[in-house]
Amino acid sequence: MKSYVVSLALGLLVGVIYALFQVRSPAPPVIALVGLLGILLGEQIPPLVKSLVGPQAAATSWLQHQVKPHVFGELPKCLPGTTTADATSSSKEPRNG
Repeated sequence: MKSYVVSLALGLLVGVIYALFQVRSPAPPVIALVGLLGILLGEQIPPLVKSLVGPQAAATSWLQHQVKPHVFGELPKCLPGTTTADATSSSKEPRNG
């Protein structure tokens, strides 16, 4: 919420500066801004309808919502009985020369 207030305040400041210098704003016309407001409101309607039509079951764990699958799939795992130090030392071969 704080970022919205800061954004609005900075927008007002820039608007005042434009007015003082009598410069026309490069912002889109008001009709475009009204259209954007309609888009933002429209994005909120489907989740609202979904929550009214079929209430979701209560989440039993934060884990379901916080932990997502890794982007690259399942990460590699160590073999049973092998530590990280064992794996790195066995992969390094002595160099001759």
